Amino acid sequence: MKTNGKMLRAKKVRYAVIGLGHIAQAAVLPAFANARKNSVLTALVSDDAVKLRELSRTYKVPHTFSYDEYEACLHSGEVDAVYIALPNNLHRKFAVRAANAQVHVLCEKPLALDEEECHDIIQTCAENRVKLMTAYRLHFERANLEAIRLLQSEAIGEPRIFNSLFTMQIKEGNIRLQQALGGGTLYDIGIYCINAARYLFRAEPIEVFGYAANNGERRFREVDEMTSGLLRFPSERLASFTCSFGATDTAVYEVVGTRGVLKVKQAYEHSEPMEMEITVEGRTQKRSYPRRDQFGPELIYFSDCVLKNKEPEPSGIEGLLDVHVIQSLLKSTRHGVSIKLRDLTRRRRPSLRQHIYRPPAPKRRHVHAQAPSR
Repeated sequence: MKTNGKMLRAKKVRYAVIGLGHIAQAAVLPAFANARKNSVLTALVSDDAVKLRELSRTYKVPHTFSYDEYEACLHSGEVDAVYIALPNNLHRKFAVRAANAQVHVLCEKPLALDEEECHDIIQTCAENRVKLMTAYRLHFERANLEAIRLLQSEAIGEPRIFNSLFTMQIKEGNIRLQQALGGGTLYDIGIYCINAARYLFRAEPIEVFGYAANNGERRFREVDEMTSGLLRFPSERLASFTCSFGATDTAVYEVVGTRGVLKVKQAYEHSEPMEMEITVEGRTQKRSYPRRDQFGPELIYFSDCVLKNKEPEPSGIEGLLDVHVIQSLLKSTRHGVSIKLRDLTRRRRPSLRQHIYRPPAPKRRHVHAQAPSR
């Protein structure tokens, strides 16, 4: 079976995971057990020799490489795709190098730090005819996809208002607090709120206003402690959110319509059960969604796109659009003015057809990796 001019030896896509930090060890590596029907983990890339030795043994991965050996990994003939789980500032460099080696790219969000970097990734992947997907795991998660379906069916009338909170306490020294590595609340957690507003309203914002706050703690000397954003959508709809690295854990959004309210609790979490509440004309219904693996489904979906030569949703363009909003919000916070966005359109949106269920993946001991939150 050929993809992008290369022959896949079997009906499985062979992956190298690039970067072995917390999210890779807590979620990505275990997810391959749930994606075994069309995906296989064949290589690990890191500069930590202990991680390479212990994790390759735990997950029975035959090939390991340092970052200096990345090109050797890409040209080894053992890798069809990479899962990039590196700090944000390294996404473009490693994605472009993979694409130039005709290796498919599944990249953690944000796709890159600015629009120029996003365009570089998208163009290089297109020129080399490789698949590119931004790793938005919630595009395959049932609670969020059912929220989309309910809003499209006008279960709460016409959706008018979106509001969201996503907050956590980040430990001092974590990469999310380092500006040089692409840290900050918008890139790390605010992006979930922005993406949710876009897929729930099924539209692109046309104007944004942002406001940042910082309580002066030492851990926030390089990035904002919290940021609030206000997004104006077509048809005079408004979306607002606040994301914070200095408040207790919460991850919730609600959509207010002309007849009712839809709320999703733990909406952005990958290791907690979710709950949806729908209130229409004073009557409330609740739906529960047990904890499940959210990373196995995105591996399964992306591998299917590679094997069947299908364009992924969420694509590189999906990642670009969120980065455009983030860059505009950052500009707004600096200058204290609203920013009008370019007229960008999106033809494809997530839908319930993309739902893939997999049970929680088995937990493994982490090697030289700690959770970012307190």
